Amino acid sequence: MSGDSYHFGDSVTMHGGQGNTGIVKGQTAPVSAPADNTALRAAVEELRQLLGELRDQVSAVNAQTIDDSLTNIDGEAGTPPEEQHRALMAVAGIAATVGAVGQPALDAVNRILELLGAR
Repeated sequence: MSGDSYHFGDSVTMHGGQGNTGIVKGQTAPVSAPADNTALRAAVEELRQLLGELRDQVSAVNAQTIDDSLTNIDGEAGTPPEEQHRALMAVAGIAATVGAVGQPALDAVNRILELLGAR
């Protein structure tokens, strides 16, 4: 492998002031395409319904966390992506801890994360 060259990121080649190639931008495209808004809205609506059912079966503290997270789950109204992700992870944690009862909600969160390219 000696003599092999690997370049990541930007590269500039200069040859005595002549024949310069300039900057080669070594950037890649995003891993996933933006989510289909129709599919994302449907997945968020399904999660909202599942969380409504789940909230009646969990402790008051967990029900409050679900309520607090609902406003950030859809990513609308200027919700930063970090807040949306944090809200999804909060409800996923609750769904995971209650076992089989929470599995449909956990599956819905995973679908949304896949649509967002965050998984």
